[in-house]
Order: sequence, then structure tokens, then C-alpha cells
Amino acid sequence: MFDRTNLNFAVEKVNLHNIYDGITSNISKNIGVGLRRKDTGQIISIVKDSYNVIQYNDLIDELEFALKKSNLELDDAEYRTILYDDGAKMELQAKFPTHATTIDDRADTIIPQLLFRSSFDRTWANSGMMGFFRSFCYNTLVDGNKLAHVYGRSTKNFDVGAFSKKISNAANYIATDSLHKMKGWYDTPVKRDQVITLFKNTIARRFDNVKRENVGNKVVLSNLMKIFDKENQHLIGAGAYHRNDVLESGTLWTAYQAATAWSTNGYAWANAQRKEVNQTSKGVTKSNRENSVMKMLDSFYWKELETSSQVH
Repeated sequence: MFDRTNLNFAVEKVNLHNIYDGITSNISKNIGVGLRRKDTGQIISIVKDSYNVIQYNDLIDELEFALKKSNLELDDAEYRTILYDDGAKMELQAKFPTHATTIDDRADTIIPQLLFRSSFDRTWANSGMMGFFRSFCYNTLVDGNKLAHVYGRSTKNFDVGAFSKKISNAANYIATDSLHKMKGWYDTPVKRDQVITLFKNTIARRFDNVKRENVGNKVVLSNLMKIFDKENQHLIGAGAYHRNDVLESGTLWTAYQAATAWSTNGYAWANAQRKEVNQTSKGVTKSNRENSVMKMLDSFYWKELETSSQVH
């Protein structure tokens, strides 16, 4: 799939040294550490000691897994891998000609694309999107329709699994004619308070035995709505140019994307301060969250939103 010819290297964090008057001394890690290519020994960036290194090949593994697991026709897909500044920056591009279509009632044909870029020198954030668009900029604006988007200023704020899940959802939206419901979700508008009610009564449900009523899990609900607002910002609004505004409406698709992103992001919030996470416990949490999303899709609250807007 993606060409990895020039990606046969990994990077590592190393201590920095100062040489003055012929004497070598260590530079405190509080100032920073070097990010070094293991194959050439070249320092390509200075980062904080807490910087979490995600290798390029690990990112590509996740993206390729999501694409292969989807229903996309990949035989005639076009892939590009572009490296800049001796590997300090990477850009990935993919097009899927089999699934070309028209959108927005225009006569021209649009080929769905996947775009992603990352960097070790921190000049680029981890930024990616997938959808039907004619032109784009990494400031998040496109001429067309975005189906998935992710943005993280550092590796700490970037969840590879969540982005992979979004890509998988978007790929199936593009590829599978049988998923009529999913395609309908993209055009089904919902108000923000309706989504709060949906999440509060499904994924974020918490029954208070004192009040004898569902009061909702405030932490889970807050996380879900944060993702929902971001999805609306990038898929419906003006992307990064809409960052200070909260849209009062979205779609069932952005609610679905928020829920599935949350389900894969099991330990990103709950264990943000923990350096070690029990992998078995993490797997159980992820499984439980995915089950919660499936139950949400089968709930009265979800079906009510589906049926109330079926005017297409």
C-alpha cells in the first residue's frame, strides 16, 4: 500500500551535550532532549523529555489496517508517501478511484481521498482527513465533504486508534451501498440538546440510587460532547476557523463518529496521568465501550432521532 522505501528508520530520544572550552557536559533534560534517527545518528528535533514518540511505520500500520478492514476497493487505489527534511516530516495521500461520485448536486466527479501528515520536528501537528473533496488545505477547509478528521498538536493529544476507527467508518460510508442507514445519518440533522439527551440515556447513563433517577455520568458526557463539538466544527463548520464557536446542531453522523472515537479512546482520559496501563484492563475497557455504542445504536433514543428526520 503506502510506499515505505524511505521509511526504514526509527527515532529515539537521546541526551544532549554541551561542549565548552574542551569540556563536555550533559544538558539537563528539563531543557530538552534530542530526537535522533537510529540509522544515521542525525538529530532531527529537540523535544521535551516527556515527548511520546510514535514511529511513522506504526501510524501507517494503523491506517492500512483500517483501510484493509473496510469495504473499500483498494486494487486501483493510488498511494503517495512524501518525506521532507531528512524524515523530520511525513505526508500520506491516498485516492480511491473506484468510489468516485458526485456530491452537492454538482455535475463533476469527485474521487474520495485520505490525507494525513505528521512530523518529528513539531512543525506539523498530527492532522488527517478523509472524504469527498476537490481541493483542501491543512487549515482544515475543503471544497467538498469531510467524513473524518483528526488533529493533535502533540503525540500526547493524538490517539492513533481513534483516528483509525474514524477512517474505518468513513471508508465504509464511501464503499458500502448496503449501509443505507449510515449514509442517511450524514444528512440527518440533530440539535445539540438532543445529542446530550441521547448520550445521557445511553453511553453516559448513571442511575443515582438516592434520587432514584438517571443523573448521567458527567465525566463521560463531557468527553462525548467535547468530541461531538469537534466533529461538528470540522465536518460541518469552518474547521480551525470555527474553533471558538460551539455549533448548536450537528448530524447523526457526527454523533456516531463521536461515540465510536470515544469507544476506542478508552484510556486517553481516565489514565492520562498514568505512565503504565494494564493492557488486559485496557482491552476490557475498550470492549465495554464498544458494547455501549452498539447498545446506543439499538436504543429508543437513537431510533427516535433516525425516524423523526427521515424526510429523504
